[in-house]
Amino acid sequence: MDSRTASFLKSRFQNYYKNAEIGLPDHLPKREWAFIFYDDMPEKMMHRHKSFGSSGEALDYLYGMAPAHVYYSTAYYEHPDARKMNEKNWLGAELIFDLDADHLPNAPRNYSDMLELVKQEAFKLMDFLLDDFGFSEHEIELVFSGGRGYHFHITSPKVLTLGSAERREVLNYLSGKDIDFKYFFREVAMDGEFGTGSKAFKGIKNLPMKCTLLGSDSGWGKRIALYLTDYMKAECEKRYKKDMFPELRRYEKVGDTTVKKLINITNSENGLKDIMEKGRLDFDVRNFKDIAANFMRESVEDFLHRFGASVDEPVTADIKRLIRVPGSLHGGSGMLVKKFALSELEKFDPLNDAVIFGERQVKITVSKPFSVQLKGEDLRVEEGIQEVPEYAAIYLICRGVAEYGYRRNQPNPV
Repeated sequence: MDSRTASFLKSRFQNYYKNAEIGLPDHLPKREWAFIFYDDMPEKMMHRHKSFGSSGEALDYLYGMAPAHVYYSTAYYEHPDARKMNEKNWLGAELIFDLDADHLPNAPRNYSDMLELVKQEAFKLMDFLLDDFGFSEHEIELVFSGGRGYHFHITSPKVLTLGSAERREVLNYLSGKDIDFKYFFREVAMDGEFGTGSKAFKGIKNLPMKCTLLGSDSGWGKRIALYLTDYMKAECEKRYKKDMFPELRRYEKVGDTTVKKLINITNSENGLKDIMEKGRLDFDVRNFKDIAANFMRESVEDFLHRFGASVDEPVTADIKRLIRVPGSLHGGSGMLVKKFALSELEKFDPLNDAVIFGERQVKITVSKPFSVQLKGEDLRVEEGIQEVPEYAAIYLICRGVAEYGYRRNQPNPV
C-alpha cells in the first residue's frame, strides 16, 4: 500500500469515526486497547498497552488517529496500560468465542458462501450457550467481526474468573471431544401388564427389555435423539426394505425382525416423538443399547460435523485476549465490526448490513482480477484502471488488490 492509498483510507475512516457509534466495553478504565495504523502497513505492527479513563477520551482518540484496526482486551486489569503483562494484574475476563471461516473444514472459497456457512455455525453455538449453558440473551453479545466470522462475548459474572483450563473444558463440551456414547443408552425392563411390576415376571431374570436414550430432552442427548430420528426417517423413505438400515445390519443382532420394528416405530404416530421427548425405543431387542452406541461411534465424524460447534480454540482459552471493538472498522475489508441482537442473526446479511461507505465513484488501479458480492451486486474487476463505488473501492484496497487513483503504465479497462 503506497502513501497516497494509505492517506485515502485514513481520511475515509476518520470521516466515519467522526460520528461513529462505538460499542465501548463495560469497566472501560480496566481494559487494555491496541491499534494497527495505516502508517504501519504492510507490516501491521500493533501498538498496545493503551488505556482510556472515559468514553470521550476513547472516541476522541479514534477520530484523531483513524486506525486501521481497533482492539480491546477481553480481560480486566488493575493497570491496563502497564508495559509488561505480569504488571497489569489480571482481574478477570469475558468468555469469548470466535467463529472464523479459516477454522471450518472444507469452507467454500466464495466469500458469500463462506459467510453463510459461518452463520450456520453461529446458530449451533447459540444453541449451546442458551440451552446447554443457560445463559440469558442479555449476557451474550453477538458481533460480526468485519471479516469472515462472528464473536460471542459472554459477560455473565459467573464466567469472569474462569481460568484457561476451565475454558478448555467448555471447548471440549462444545466440540463433543471424547464423547462416549455408551453412557447415553441403557436397557430397562418394560413396564406394564407384563413388565417389571407384574407378578407374572416376579423373580424371572430374562425380562422383556427396551432401549432408553438418556437425557434426550436436552444437551448432547437431545442431539443424539435428533440424529437417530433423522436417520430412521431417511432409511424408511427408501423404496425396498432390503435396502433399509444397512449400517445397523452389520451387527449380528440386527436382522429383518429388528428392521421391521424400527420401521414400525418410525411410521407410528408417536414413535419418533417418544424418542425425542422421552428417549424411548420401545421394542424388546436385547443388546440394542450396544448396537445404538456402536452405530453412533461409527457415525461420530458426521454427527459432530452436524452438531458440534467449530470455534477458534486459542481465542476462548486465552484469558488475556484482544478482540475487535464493536462499531470499529476492519482494516482488512473496510466493513463494520457490527454488534446486533441474537434475534437478528437470521436476517443479518454482512455483505449489506456491514457495508457502510457510499456510492460515489472512485478511481482505482487494480493489480489482479477479483470478484466479490457487495450490497446485492456481483462486482468483478480486471487488472488496470477502474471506476467503482466507494464502498467497493475501499473493500478492494483493504483486500490488497488495488491502489487508490491512477497509476502510470496501467491498461485501461476494456
